[in-house]
Amino acid sequence: MFSARNIHSGDQFLIIRAVHVIERSGLAIAGAMCGTFVAAQLSQTEITLFGSLGFIVAMVLGGTIGFYLGIDIPRLPRLGARRKLDPVDLLSAAGTFLAAIAALIAVYGLVFDVAPQRFSETVICSWWVLGVIMQTGAGSIGRLRLAGRAAA
Repeated sequence: MFSARNIHSGDQFLIIRAVHVIERSGLAIAGAMCGTFVAAQLSQTEITLFGSLGFIVAMVLGGTIGFYLGIDIPRLPRLGARRKLDPVDLLSAAGTFLAAIAALIAVYGLVFDVAPQRFSETVICSWWVLGVIMQTGAGSIGRLRLAGRAAA
Protein backbone atom coordinates (compact mmCIF):
# COMPACT_ATOMS: atom_id res chain seq x y z
CA MET A 1 0.00 0.00 0.00
CA PHE A 2 1.20 3.53 -0.77
CA SER A 3 2.30 5.60 2.19
CA ALA A 4 3.78 9.10 2.02
CA ARG A 5 5.80 8.34 5.16
CA ASN A 6 7.92 5.82 3.25
CA ILE A 7 9.05 8.40 0.66
CA HIS A 8 12.23 10.39 1.29
CA SER A 9 12.03 14.21 1.23
CA GLY A 10 14.09 14.46 -1.99
CA ASP A 11 11.77 12.01 -3.69
CA GLN A 12 8.73 13.90 -2.40
CA PHE A 13 10.07 17.11 -3.91
CA LEU A 14 10.49 15.42 -7.31
CA ILE A 15 6.99 13.92 -7.13
CA ILE A 16 5.47 17.28 -6.19
CA ARG A 17 7.31 18.97 -9.08
CA ALA A 18 6.15 16.26 -11.51
CA VAL A 19 2.55 16.60 -10.35
CA HIS A 20 2.80 20.37 -10.73
CA VAL A 21 4.11 20.07 -14.31
CA ILE A 22 1.37 17.57 -15.18
CA GLU A 23 -1.27 19.90 -13.75
CA ARG A 24 0.04 22.89 -15.67
CA SER A 25 0.34 20.82 -18.84
CA GLY A 26 -3.36 19.99 -18.47
CA LEU A 27 -4.11 23.70 -18.14
CA ALA A 28 -2.03 24.36 -21.26
CA ILE A 29 -4.05 21.74 -23.15
CA ALA A 30 -7.27 23.43 -21.99
CA GLY A 31 -5.89 26.73 -23.28
CA ALA A 32 -5.03 25.11 -26.60
CA MET A 33 -8.57 23.74 -26.89
CA CYS A 34 -10.03 27.17 -26.12
CA GLY A 35 -7.77 28.70 -28.77
CA THR A 36 -8.86 26.05 -31.25
CA PHE A 37 -12.55 26.81 -30.63
CA VAL A 38 -12.02 30.55 -31.01
CA ALA A 39 -9.99 30.05 -34.20
CA ALA A 40 -12.62 27.66 -35.62
CA GLN A 41 -15.43 30.14 -34.95
CA LEU A 42 -13.52 33.08 -36.42
CA SER A 43 -12.47 31.07 -39.48
CA GLN A 44 -16.15 30.97 -40.50
CA THR A 45 -16.14 34.72 -41.10
CA GLU A 46 -15.48 36.39 -44.41
CA ILE A 47 -12.11 37.71 -43.22
CA THR A 48 -9.42 35.63 -44.93
CA LEU A 49 -6.83 36.32 -42.22
CA PHE A 50 -8.93 34.40 -39.68
CA GLY A 51 -8.89 31.30 -41.87
CA SER A 52 -5.14 31.22 -42.38
CA LEU A 53 -2.98 28.53 -40.83
CA GLY A 54 -0.76 31.13 -39.17
CA PHE A 55 -3.73 32.71 -37.39
CA ILE A 56 -5.00 29.34 -36.17
CA VAL A 57 -1.54 28.33 -34.92
CA ALA A 58 -1.15 31.71 -33.17
CA MET A 59 -4.52 31.28 -31.41
CA VAL A 60 -3.67 27.76 -30.23
CA LEU A 61 -0.14 28.69 -29.10
CA GLY A 62 -1.43 31.83 -27.41
CA GLY A 63 -3.94 29.79 -25.43
CA THR A 64 -1.34 27.19 -24.53
CA ILE A 65 1.18 29.73 -23.27
CA GLY A 66 -1.40 31.94 -21.55
CA PHE A 67 -3.07 29.15 -19.62
CA TYR A 68 0.28 27.52 -18.72
CA LEU A 69 1.87 30.73 -17.41
CA GLY A 70 -1.09 32.77 -16.25
CA ILE A 71 -3.17 30.44 -14.15
CA ASP A 72 -0.51 29.28 -11.70
CA ILE A 73 1.43 32.33 -10.57
CA PRO A 74 4.26 31.83 -8.06
CA ARG A 75 3.63 33.71 -4.82
CA LEU A 76 6.08 35.90 -2.99
CA PRO A 77 6.48 34.92 0.64
CA ARG A 78 4.48 37.22 2.91
CA LEU A 79 5.74 38.25 6.30
CA GLY A 80 2.33 39.18 7.70
CA ALA A 81 -0.51 36.75 8.23
CA ARG A 82 -2.92 38.77 6.09
CA ARG A 83 -2.56 38.55 2.33
CA LYS A 84 -3.15 41.72 0.34
CA LEU A 85 -4.72 41.98 -3.07
CA ASP A 86 -2.00 41.39 -5.62
CA PRO A 87 -2.49 43.17 -8.97
CA VAL A 88 -0.84 40.20 -10.69
CA ASP A 89 -3.59 37.92 -9.34
CA LEU A 90 -6.23 40.33 -10.60
CA LEU A 91 -4.56 40.49 -14.03
CA SER A 92 -4.44 36.70 -14.23
CA ALA A 93 -8.05 36.24 -13.09
CA ALA A 94 -9.39 38.86 -15.51
CA GLY A 95 -7.37 37.38 -18.37
CA THR A 96 -8.58 33.86 -17.64
CA PHE A 97 -12.17 35.10 -17.45
CA LEU A 98 -11.98 37.00 -20.77
CA ALA A 99 -10.31 34.11 -22.59
CA ALA A 100 -12.82 31.59 -21.20
CA ILE A 101 -15.82 33.77 -22.10
CA ALA A 102 -14.50 34.20 -25.65
CA ALA A 103 -14.05 30.43 -25.93
CA LEU A 104 -17.55 29.82 -24.53
CA ILE A 105 -19.11 32.17 -27.08
CA ALA A 106 -17.12 30.49 -29.85
CA VAL A 107 -18.18 27.00 -28.74
CA TYR A 108 -21.82 28.13 -28.58
CA GLY A 109 -21.59 29.46 -32.12
CA LEU A 110 -20.00 26.26 -33.40
CA VAL A 111 -22.34 23.86 -31.63
CA PHE A 112 -25.53 25.70 -32.57
CA ASP A 113 -24.25 26.66 -36.03
CA VAL A 114 -24.65 30.39 -35.47
CA ALA A 115 -22.85 32.41 -38.10
CA PRO A 116 -20.65 35.05 -36.46
CA GLN A 117 -21.60 38.68 -37.05
CA ARG A 118 -19.12 41.54 -37.45
CA PHE A 119 -19.60 42.70 -33.85
CA SER A 120 -19.40 39.23 -32.31
CA GLU A 121 -16.28 38.26 -34.24
CA THR A 122 -14.59 41.45 -33.07
CA VAL A 123 -15.63 40.80 -29.47
CA ILE A 124 -14.53 37.15 -29.54
CA CYS A 125 -11.16 37.95 -31.07
CA SER A 126 -10.42 40.96 -28.88
CA TRP A 127 -11.49 39.25 -25.65
CA TRP A 128 -9.45 36.18 -26.50
CA VAL A 129 -6.30 38.09 -27.43
CA LEU A 130 -6.60 40.49 -24.49
CA GLY A 131 -7.27 37.63 -22.06
CA VAL A 132 -4.31 35.58 -23.24
CA ILE A 133 -2.01 38.63 -23.14
CA MET A 134 -3.18 39.39 -19.59
CA GLN A 135 -2.56 35.78 -18.51
CA THR A 136 0.87 35.63 -20.09
CA GLY A 137 1.82 39.01 -18.66
CA ALA A 138 0.66 38.07 -15.16
CA GLY A 139 2.53 34.77 -15.23
CA SER A 140 5.69 36.43 -16.54
CA ILE A 141 5.54 39.25 -13.98
CA GLY A 142 5.02 36.76 -11.15
CA ARG A 143 7.99 34.67 -12.24
CA LEU A 144 10.26 37.68 -12.78
CA ARG A 145 9.28 39.10 -9.41
CA LEU A 146 10.06 35.79 -7.70
CA ALA A 147 13.40 35.50 -9.53
CA GLY A 148 14.29 39.07 -8.53
CA ARG A 149 13.47 38.31 -4.91
CA ALA A 150 15.59 35.14 -4.98
CA ALA A 151 18.56 37.02 -6.47
CA ALA A 152 18.38 39.73 -3.79
